[in-house]
Amino acid sequence: MRRIILLAVLCCLSAGLAAQVVRTPGSDPRITYVGRTLVSRGEVSFDWTGTLIRVAFTGDDLAIILSDTKKDYFNVWIDREPAAEPDFVAKTAGDTTIVLCDAAFLKARYGKKVPPTHTAVLGKRTEGEQGKVTVKAWMTSGPVLQAEPVRERLIEFIGDSYTCGFGSENSVATDPFTPETESVFKSFAPIVARYFGADAYIIAHSGMGVNRNYNDKLRGYTMADRYLNVFDDGFEKVEGAPLWDPASAPKPDVTVINLGANDFSVGRQPQFPLFKADYIRILQAVKRFYGEDHPVVCISSHVNNYPYIRDAVEAAGLKRVCCYGVGDGTFDPAERGAASHPSYAAHRKLAYCLIPYIATATGWPLEDKPVR
Repeated sequence: MRRIILLAVLCCLSAGLAAQVVRTPGSDPRITYVGRTLVSRGEVSFDWTGTLIRVAFTGDDLAIILSDTKKDYFNVWIDREPAAEPDFVAKTAGDTTIVLCDAAFLKARYGKKVPPTHTAVLGKRTEGEQGKVTVKAWMTSGPVLQAEPVRERLIEFIGDSYTCGFGSENSVATDPFTPETESVFKSFAPIVARYFGADAYIIAHSGMGVNRNYNDKLRGYTMADRYLNVFDDGFEKVEGAPLWDPASAPKPDVTVINLGANDFSVGRQPQFPLFKADYIRILQAVKRFYGEDHPVVCISSHVNNYPYIRDAVEAAGLKRVCCYGVGDGTFDPAERGAASHPSYAAHRKLAYCLIPYIATATGWPLEDKPVR
């Protein structure tokens, strides 16, 4: 059962932390961040959905001190691997101190035999539109240890609301979207990553298109532009926004692009020459970041945009770029979540479709294991 613990001030830490507190800067190198981040004055800022933080520590207590420009939700897993379901969900808003682990939590899990060291993984389940987070410090009752680094297998996903897990925790297609029902960790992207034992960079924003955003919102600023930035920065264009330096983080093994649905939104379609030019611009940016031999898997999740994506890929003339169509019949309409987006059940089916293509692009073997 999920719990939400929100403490607004530092003095409300658990009793264990009150006895002896070890304060560790947010940017301490023993803490692992998976995703695009900006480090400044010992603090770490990020806003892309799916950003992971790994912490290892001794003692019973762990708290995080952070700030959020709006309001976000994080999945938290203690002493276990990230999965579709977290141990609990933490809400961040403004200046916040959140107790992530304490003696009561560990006693409930382990009984009398509580291990001396522990791990915590935090994952931003809401997208950049919901806020930008800055991790200021960690509070523990014992030393921080070296956390697991970014994994050897690493997948980059570029996408829109499907990739974000928009409405994935809802099972009623007519329900409106709410941030509480958005969990990227139930979208096809982390499901695929979990299958391969990989980490993921998720560069995705709901409503974004290749050349045309949903209903022409924010015209002239699409994922072809947003992909270049350190921050998602919400549904707006920020002048002078810092650009992403791919050399600042481990290189992914493959990039998966799932874009194009919003270009065809509200019964309209983009002009093909413009769509093609912007799709090629995305492909060229990926190759510029990671090299001409970096594999790219381009996905069309709707029948009507497959010819556009296929022809753009062919026109690009780049090495190791492939295009696959995943038809509208991949999942049942009854498996749609909020605002008619895929539910977790539908995302599992999408992941089943994509796994063979990614295995072929990377050379990773298929395994007889659950897709969840």
